[in-house]
Amino acid sequence: MILLVFQEVPDKVVNPEKSEEAKLKSKYPNLGNKPGGSDLLRKRLQKGCARVWIPDAEEVWKSAELTKDYKNGDTSLQLMLEDGTNIEHKLDPKTKNLPYLRNPDILVGENDLTALSYLHEPAVLHNLKVRFIDSKLIYTYCGIVLVAINPYEPLPIYGSDIINAYSGQNMGDMDPHIFAVAEEAYKQMARDERNQSIIVSGESGAGKTVSAKYAMRYFATVSGSTSEANVEQKVLASNPIMEAIGNAKTTRNDNSSRFGKYIEIGFDTRYRIIGANMRTYLLEKSRVVFQADEERNYHIFYQLCASSHLPEYKMLTLSNANDFLYTRQGRSPVIVGVDDTMELSTTRKAFTLLGINESNQMGLFQVLAAILHLGNVEIKDRDSDSSVIPPNNRHLTAFCELVGVSYQDMSQWLCHRKLKTATETYIKTLPRLQATNARDALSKHIYAKLFNWIVAHVNKALITNITQHSFIGVLDIYGFETFEINSFEQFCINYANEKLQQQFNMHVFKLEQEEYMREQIPWTLIDFYDNQPCINLIEAKMGILDLLDEECKMPKGSDDSWAQKLYNTHLKTCSLFEKPRMSNRAFIIQHFADKVEYQCDGFLEKNKDTVNEEQINVLKASKFHLLVELFHDGEKAISPTGQVAGTGGRTRLSIKPDKSREKSSKENKKTVGCQFRNSLHMLMGTLNATTPHYVRCIKPNDFKLGFTFDPKRAVQQLRACGVLETIRISAAGFPSRWTYQEFFSRYRVLMKQKDVLPDKKLTCRNVMEQLVQDQDKYQFGKTKIFFRAGQVAYLEKLRSEKLRVACVRIQKTIRCWLARKKYLRKRSAAITIQRFTRGYQARCLAKFMRRSQAATVIQKYQRMCVERKHYRQKQAAALVMQTILRAYMARQKYQALLREHKVVIIQKRVRGWLARCWYKRCLVSIVYLQCCFRRMKARRQLKKLKIEARSVEHFKKLNKGMENKIMQLQRKLDEQNKEKRLVNEKLVALENTYTTESERMRGELGRLRGVEEDAKNKGNQVTSLLEELEKLRKELSSTQKEKKTIEDWAQTYRSEMEKMVSELKEQNGSLKKEKDDLNRLIQEQSQQMTEKMVRAIAEETQQLETNLNEERSRYQNLLTEHRRLEEKHDDLKEEMNVSKPGHRRTDSTHSSNGSEYTYNSECAELEEGSRAAEDVTRGIDTSLTLKLQKRLTELEQEKQSLRNELENKEDQFLRARARARGAELEYESLKRQELESENKKLKHDLVDIRQSLLGNAATGAGAPGSPAYKVVLEQLNSSCEELEVRKEEVLILRSQLVSQKEAMHHKETMTELSVFVEDVSKLKDAGELKQAYMGLKDTNRLLEHQLQTQRRGYDSEVESLRGELQNVKEDNNRQQQLLAQNLQLPPEARIEASLQHEITRLTNENLDLMEQLEKQDRTIRKLKKQLKVYSKRIGEMGAGQTEGQTSPGQMVDEPIHPVNIPRREKDFQGMLEYKKEDELKLVKNLILELKPRGVAVNLIPGLPAYILFMCLRHADYVNDDQKVRTLLTSTINSIKKILKKRGDDFETVSFWLANTCRFLHCLKQYSGDEAFMKHNTQRQNEHTLSNFDLAEYRQVISDLAIQIYQQLIKCMENILQPMIVSGMLEHETIQGVSGVKPTGLRKRTASIADEGTYTLDSILRQLSAFHSTMCQHGTDPELIKQVVKQQFYIIGAVTLNNLLLRKDMCSWSKGMQIRYNVSQQEEWLRDKGLMVCGAKETLEPLIQAAQLLQVKKKTDEDADAICSMCLALTTAQIVKVLNLYTPVNEFEERVSVSFIRTIQVIYSNSSNVTFILIVKINKSKH
Repeated sequence: MILLVFQEVPDKVVNPEKSEEAKLKSKYPNLGNKPGGSDLLRKRLQKGCARVWIPDAEEVWKSAELTKDYKNGDTSLQLMLEDGTNIEHKLDPKTKNLPYLRNPDILVGENDLTALSYLHEPAVLHNLKVRFIDSKLIYTYCGIVLVAINPYEPLPIYGSDIINAYSGQNMGDMDPHIFAVAEEAYKQMARDERNQSIIVSGESGAGKTVSAKYAMRYFATVSGSTSEANVEQKVLASNPIMEAIGNAKTTRNDNSSRFGKYIEIGFDTRYRIIGANMRTYLLEKSRVVFQADEERNYHIFYQLCASSHLPEYKMLTLSNANDFLYTRQGRSPVIVGVDDTMELSTTRKAFTLLGINESNQMGLFQVLAAILHLGNVEIKDRDSDSSVIPPNNRHLTAFCELVGVSYQDMSQWLCHRKLKTATETYIKTLPRLQATNARDALSKHIYAKLFNWIVAHVNKALITNITQHSFIGVLDIYGFETFEINSFEQFCINYANEKLQQQFNMHVFKLEQEEYMREQIPWTLIDFYDNQPCINLIEAKMGILDLLDEECKMPKGSDDSWAQKLYNTHLKTCSLFEKPRMSNRAFIIQHFADKVEYQCDGFLEKNKDTVNEEQINVLKASKFHLLVELFHDGEKAISPTGQVAGTGGRTRLSIKPDKSREKSSKENKKTVGCQFRNSLHMLMGTLNATTPHYVRCIKPNDFKLGFTFDPKRAVQQLRACGVLETIRISAAGFPSRWTYQEFFSRYRVLMKQKDVLPDKKLTCRNVMEQLVQDQDKYQFGKTKIFFRAGQVAYLEKLRSEKLRVACVRIQKTIRCWLARKKYLRKRSAAITIQRFTRGYQARCLAKFMRRSQAATVIQKYQRMCVERKHYRQKQAAALVMQTILRAYMARQKYQALLREHKVVIIQKRVRGWLARCWYKRCLVSIVYLQCCFRRMKARRQLKKLKIEARSVEHFKKLNKGMENKIMQLQRKLDEQNKEKRLVNEKLVALENTYTTESERMRGELGRLRGVEEDAKNKGNQVTSLLEELEKLRKELSSTQKEKKTIEDWAQTYRSEMEKMVSELKEQNGSLKKEKDDLNRLIQEQSQQMTEKMVRAIAEETQQLETNLNEERSRYQNLLTEHRRLEEKHDDLKEEMNVSKPGHRRTDSTHSSNGSEYTYNSECAELEEGSRAAEDVTRGIDTSLTLKLQKRLTELEQEKQSLRNELENKEDQFLRARARARGAELEYESLKRQELESENKKLKHDLVDIRQSLLGNAATGAGAPGSPAYKVVLEQLNSSCEELEVRKEEVLILRSQLVSQKEAMHHKETMTELSVFVEDVSKLKDAGELKQAYMGLKDTNRLLEHQLQTQRRGYDSEVESLRGELQNVKEDNNRQQQLLAQNLQLPPEARIEASLQHEITRLTNENLDLMEQLEKQDRTIRKLKKQLKVYSKRIGEMGAGQTEGQTSPGQMVDEPIHPVNIPRREKDFQGMLEYKKEDELKLVKNLILELKPRGVAVNLIPGLPAYILFMCLRHADYVNDDQKVRTLLTSTINSIKKILKKRGDDFETVSFWLANTCRFLHCLKQYSGDEAFMKHNTQRQNEHTLSNFDLAEYRQVISDLAIQIYQQLIKCMENILQPMIVSGMLEHETIQGVSGVKPTGLRKRTASIADEGTYTLDSILRQLSAFHSTMCQHGTDPELIKQVVKQQFYIIGAVTLNNLLLRKDMCSWSKGMQIRYNVSQQEEWLRDKGLMVCGAKETLEPLIQAAQLLQVKKKTDEDADAICSMCLALTTAQIVKVLNLYTPVNEFEERVSVSFIRTIQVIYSNSSNVTFILIVKINKSKH
C-alpha cells in the first residue's frame, strides 16, 4: 500500500464572493440537467408538486416545492420553501436552465451516492448531510471513492470486533467504512495478484492521518506476520514516531501531518505482512523556526519540555515550552486532552520496539534540545553590516555542549560567512537579520537531517529478508487548499494534487467505459475535464519549474526577474496563467479546483534551500557520534552560484580554492522543485502500476465541532477533491444499474401475472417497454439494466402509487375488522352489563314482592287495567300501522299484479289474435281438404250401401250375428258376478285374518319399538356420519387434485426440489391410503357392530320371551298344583270343623301372586299346616291322619334331598375351581423354573465368551474388526435377543394368568346360574319355586348387564369415531384455510407455503410417532425393571419354601407357592487384560485409526472410553504403575495427535469430546473419592481403583476435554460463519416482503437464493447435523445443551453485529424477516427438546433489535416503551439501530433526531448505561 502525506499550511477559505452555482456550471455546464434530459425535467415540473433545489447564499442549496405548474416559456417558478415561505424563482433568460430535481425520500441517505436517481451537487450535499447529521454516519461511497467526514468525536467503530466483522466481506455488503476499502484492497491483491494502493486526501483537519492509520491497523490485524518478529506491530509502532516528529497543531487540526508519506506494506505468498517501507515528501521545515498564532511546533519539542523535570532528561537543560523561541511563537503550547509526558513515553516505547536503543534515543533528544537552545541564541548588531553574539551566551553554551562542538567556532560562523571567487576566498560578516536567518536555516537543516535519519532507521527496522511477493501502498495526502498568502510550499502541494487528480480522472473514466463494454451496450465517448494543460504549465519544458531552476542558476537571479520571465513566457500563450491587476510580484494559475494566486517572494530561496557550509563543517567536526552520523552522507550546503552579493568587510583566507569540491557540489546539488518533481514522477509510476482505491476526507466545519455540518465548507472540498467529477462522469451515461433479478424483485408489483415469464430477462424487457416508452432512457446489458438519471425515481413513483392503493385496501379491510371486533366486544360487554343489571333488578323485585305480597294483590288488578288499556292502545296503534302497511303493500302488490295482468292481457290478446289468424287460415285449409276427402269417401260408401241394400241375405246375417253376441255377453256377465262374490268372501276372510294378525303384531311391535327406535337413531347417526365422511373425502380429493396441480407447477419452477417433493408425495400417498383404509375399516366395523347389535338384541329379546313363557307356564303349573293342594287342605279343615263345631278355622287363603311370598312366610305356613293336621288327627280316624303325615313327610324329605343335592353341587364346583387354579399355578411355576434355567445357561455361555475373549486378547484375535470378535459379538447379540424373548414370555404368562382368573370367576358365576336353571324343573314345593324365580331374576340381571356393557362399548366406539371425524373435519378446515391463504399469495410464495405446510405436517406426524415410540420404549424399560425385581423376589421367596410344600390339589384354602430352583450368578470384574507390548496396537486401533462413523453406527457410544478404562482397571488391579502411566500418557498424546491432524472435522472432534468426557467420568466415578461415589451402587463401589490415585491425570484429561470443547466451538464457528449473514439477513425467507433498493456502484449480495447462497434452511440443517452427530457419539446432554447455546450465541452475535454495520438491513421488513427466522430457530429448539438449555435467551438481543425495527418511533411514550423493551441491548446499539433505520418504501418514516435524543436522555438518566456497540463472538463457557 502507498501512504503519502503532504504538509499543511495555514488555511484560508476560498473567496466566497463568486457564486457557487456559477462556478459549478462554468466548469460542469451539463451537470444535473443533461443526464436526466430536459424533457423529463420539464414533464416533472409541468405535473406540479415537484420538489427542486434552488441556490442559497447561506446553505448553498435549499429545498422547495413547486406550487404552480410550469409551462414552456415561463420566466419564473412559483415555489414554497420547507418552512412554508412562498417565493418566486427567476430563471436565467440566457441558459433557461431549470432547477435541479430532488430525489425521492426513499433514496435519501443511501450508502452510495451513485445510487441516487438524480445526480447533481445538491443531491450529493444533501445525502452527505443526512447521513452525517441524522444517521451519525461518517463514511459514504461515491462510486469508487470513499468519502469520509471528520466527526471531531471519538466513535466506537474501529475496534477489533469491527475489523473481524469486515474481514472477508464484500465491499458492498457492509456499510461504508475505511475497513471495507482496506478489505477490498487486500482481497484484490490476493485474487488478482496485483499490487494495490489506497490514496487518502483532504484538507488539513479532515482526518487523513487517522484514516491511513486505521487502514494500516486493519492490514496488521487481518494478515499477521510470518515470523515471531511481530512485523505488524512494528508497522503500527511507526505511527507514534512519525506523528511525534512530523505532526503539529494547526488552526484546523490538533494533529496535522506536516509532510507527505508513502508506506509500502509488503506481503509474502500467503499474504502475511513481512515488512514495510516508508518514503516521505516535502517536510515543512519552516515550522521548526516559525509558527502562526494558535499553532504549535512539532509535537516532539513539547513532549521533551513537558518531561524536562524527569531525572533522565536533566542533562538536556530544558524547561517550560514558553521559555524557547521555537515553541512559544504560536502562543498555544498545550493541546486540550493531550498529555505530552505520556505521549513521549509512548514514543520511546515505539523507538524501542523498532530497535532504536536507549543511547540513540537520548542522542536524538540531545539534538532536539540543541535545536531549541539554538533558537534562543540572541544575535545583536555590531554595526549596520555586521553582528555579534554576546560572550558566554547560556543557550549557545548549552547547544555546544549538547552537540559536542567548539563554542568559538559556532559563535563565529553564526555571524560570518565564507565567500569564494575564482581565485580567492573571503570571510564576510553578516548583518543581524541575515545571521538570524542563517541560524534558523541551520536549525531547519539539522531537523531535516534528524527526520531523515529516523525515517531511515524505521525502514531498516521494517525491512525483512523474506522475498516480497506483493505490496499494498497507503498514500496519505491532503487535498487542494488556497490561502491568503500562497508561496512555494502551496505551489508544490497543488502541483502534486493536479497530478493525482489527473490519475483519478483517468481511472474513473476507464472503469466507467469498461463497465459499458463488459455489458455490451452502446456508449458514446464523453468529454471530461483534463488538467494536462495545467500540468504542462508547471512541469513542461519552459514551464514554471524550469524557469525557476533557471533563475536559481543565474548569478543575480531574483524573485522579480523570475516573475517577469513568467509573464513574458506564459501570459499570452496559456489561458490557465494570469497576472494579478495590482501586483507585479505574483501570478495566478487556474487549477482543477480553483484559481490560486502565488506570491513570488521567497520562491528562489526556498527552491535553493542553502545552508552555510562552514556551520555544517563545524557540526561534522563534532565529538557527538550521532550528529556526525546525521551529516556523514549529507550534501554540501553551498549556494549554486558560488557567491552571495552583499556589502561589508571581507577577509581573504585562501588564494587557491578547492575546485574539485566546488565542481562536484555544483553537479550534485539539485533544487527542491527538481527533487520534488522527480519524486512525484516516481510516485505516479508506482500508483499507475497498482490498482488504486480512493479515500476523500472532508472537513465539516472550521471550528472542530462534533457532528456539525457547514455546507459551504463541504461543497468547496467536494469540488476540489474530485467527487463531483465522479458524479459528472457517472451522470453523463447510465448512473443507475440493476441486475435483472433485482429489478424483477423490486418492481414485481408493477407486473401483471400474464407478464411474468420463466425468463426473467425477457420479463424485464417487456415490462420496461410498457413502463418507459423512450428507449433512450435505458439500455439492456448482459446482466444488468442501465437507466438514465431520473428513471429510477419515475419507477419508484409508479411503485409507490401501486403500493399505496394496495395499502389503502388493506387498511380498509383491517379497520373494518377492528371496528367489527370493537363493536362485538362492546355488544358483549353491554349484554353482560344488562344481564347482571337485570338479574339484580329481578332479585330486588322478588324481595320486594315477598315483602309486599298483600299489596301486589291490590295493585295487580289496577295494573292489569292500566296494562290492558296500554295494550289495547298499542294493539290499536299496531293494527292501524299494520293496516296502513298492509294496505300500502297490498296496493303495491295490486299495482304490480295489475300491471302484470295488463301486460299478460295484452300479450294474450296479441298472441291470441296471431294464433287465431293462423288457426283460421289452417282451419279453412283443413276444412276444405276434409270436405273434399269426406265427399270422396261418402260417395264411395253411398255407392257400396246402395249395392248391399239391394241384397236380402245381408239383413239375415246381420240379425244372426247380433243374437249370438247378446248370448255371449249374458254368460260372461253371470261368470263375473260369481267371481265377484267369491272375491268378496275371500276379502272378508283376509280382513279378519289381517285384523287378528295386526293385533298380534302390534303387541310385538310395541315391545320392540324402543329397540327399533334406538337402532334407527343410531343408524341415522351412522348414516349422517358416513355422509359427512363421504363429503369430506370428496373435498379432500378435490383439495388433493388442486394440490397436485400446484405441486406439478412448482416442480417446473424449482427443479432442485423435485426429489423432496417426490418423497413427500410418496409419504403423503401412503398416509392417505392408510387413512382411507382406516376409514373403511371404521365404516365396516360400525356397520358390522350395528348389524350385530340389532341381531343380538333381536335374538336376546326372542330368547328372553321364550324363556319367560316357559317360566310362566311352569309357574302356572306349580300354582295350579299348589291351589289343588290348598283346596284339598281346606276341604279337610272344613270336614274337621263340621265334625267339631266349637273349633274356629283359621283362614289361610293365599293370593294368586305367589311370587310375592318369601321363604320364611312359606315355611311358617307349612308349620301352621302341620299343626292344623295334628289338630285334625284328634278328631278323625287314624288312617286318614297317617296318610296325611306320610304325605307331609315325603314332601319334607324331597325338599331336604334337593337342598343337599344343591349343596353338593356347589362343593363340587368349588373343588373343581380350586383344582384348576392349582394346576395353573403349578404350570406357571414350572414355566418360570424353565426360564430361570435357560437364563442361567445363557449367563454361563456369556461367561465362557468373556473368558475366551480374555484368552484371545494376547494374540490380538479379539480386536475389533477381527473374525473372532465378530462371531463373539453375534453370539452376544443372539443371547441378548433370546433373553429378551424369555422375558416377554414371562410377561405373557403373567397376563394369561390374570385373564384366566377373571374368566374362571365369570365361569363360576355362569355355572352357578346354569345349575340353578337346570334344577328349576326339579323343584316341587314353594321354596324351590322361589329359588328358581330368584335364579331367573339373577339371570335377567346378568343378561341386562351384558347388554349394557355391549351398549357402552358401542357408545365408546361411536364416540371415538366421532372424535376421529371431528379431527378429520378440523384438518380439512385447516387445509381449506391454508388453501385460501395460499391462493392469495403470489405463485412463488404459494409453492413455498404449501411445501412448508406439508413439511410441517409430516414433521408433526413423525414427532407424534417418535413420542409414541419413546413412550413404548420407556414402558418396556420399566417392565423390564419390574420383571427383574419380581424375578429376584420370587427367587428369594422360593428359596425358603421349597421344603414341606403340598400339592395345590390337596389344600385349597392355603396359598399356593410355585417351586423355584435358586440360581447362582457369576461376578464380572469389568477389566480387560492386555500385554504391555500391545499397547501401541491398542492405542492405534482405538484412537488413531478408529473411524467415528463406524463406532456411531455399528457399536455402542463411548466404546473406546470404556475399553480404555477396562484396560486401566486391569493395570490398577495388577498394581503396575508403569503400565498405568504409559497407557494414560499414550491415550492423551494420541487424542491430541488425532485432533491436531483432523481438528477441522466436526465429527472427529465431537467423537473425541464425548469419549474424553466419558473416560473422565469413569475415572471420577471409580476413583474411590467419596465426592464422586455418592450415587454408586454397592456393585459399582466394588470396582473402584484400589492402588493408584489418578487425580493429576484427571486434571490433565479435564484440561484436554476443555481444549477439545474449545476446538469444537471453533470448528463449529468456522462452519456456521459463512452461513449466518446470508441465511439470517440477506436471504428473504418470506419472499416479497422486503424490496431491493438501488445500490449504486457497490453492489451488495443479492437476497435471492441462488444455488450457492445459504438460506435459513441451510443453517437449520447444519444445526441438525451437529446435534445428531453429538447424539450419535453419546455426548453428555448437558454438554450438548452448552454447545447448542454457544451455537445460538454465535448466530445471534454475528447477525446483530452485521445488522449494526449495515444500513440497508435496518428496515421494518427486515425486522419481520429476522423475527420469522428466529421463530424458526425456536421451533427447531422445541423439536429437539432444547428450550430449557438457555439458547433462546442468547437470541434475545437480536429479537429486541428486530422488534426495535418494527415498533413505532415517534412520541415520548414510544421512547419509554423502547427503553422498557430493549433491556438486552446497550445504549450505543439502540442509538445505532435508530440512526441506521432506513425506510424501504415511502410509507415508512425516518426516525427523527429529536426522538433519538429522547432515547439518549432516558438512558443517560439510568444508572446502568453501557456503550458497547459490537457483541464479542469469541465467548465460550466451560
